Amino acid sequence: MKKASRIYLDTSVIGGCHDKEFSPWSNGLMKDFRLRNYIPVISDLTFEELTLAPEPVKKTLRQLVEYEPEILEINDDTLNLAEIYLDRKILTPKYRDDARHIALASVANVDVLVSWNFKHIVHYDKIRLFNAVNIEQGLKTIDIYSPREVTNYEEKD
Repeated sequence: MKKASRIYLDTSVIGGCHDKEFSPWSNGLMKDFRLRNYIPVISDLTFEELTLAPEPVKKTLRQLVEYEPEILEINDDTLNLAEIYLDRKILTPKYRDDARHIALASVANVDVLVSWNFKHIVHYDKIRLFNAVNIEQGLKTIDIYSPREVTNYEEKD
């Protein structure tokens, strides 16, 4: 039997469950997690970023926790990798948390990182640069997609 892919989701995916433009695919991915098609992976950074989120987003996070996600902790390896991304100017210090999400997923060797952040994460040129650093640091490359390309389900109107 094929092992389910480990999918790291950043906070935009959780918030996307409540956004008209993104909800069909974010909620579809949540259904995939509920059905155990994929293994959800989040981090302590996810919890930190959502502390001030609206209640419906917090409720979605609580629901995701019921699916028993793997929870990654920020550590020296992830902080160092994120700083390399910043040093190489792939992202600016203003987007340090985006670099940390990518570093967390990379160090944990997840199968896919999903995000709705097309400017700083799901961006062809940036993905190439993140992966160049990962290879240089002895890590595997990471696949980065939006939930639209990953989920097996789409919400029906």
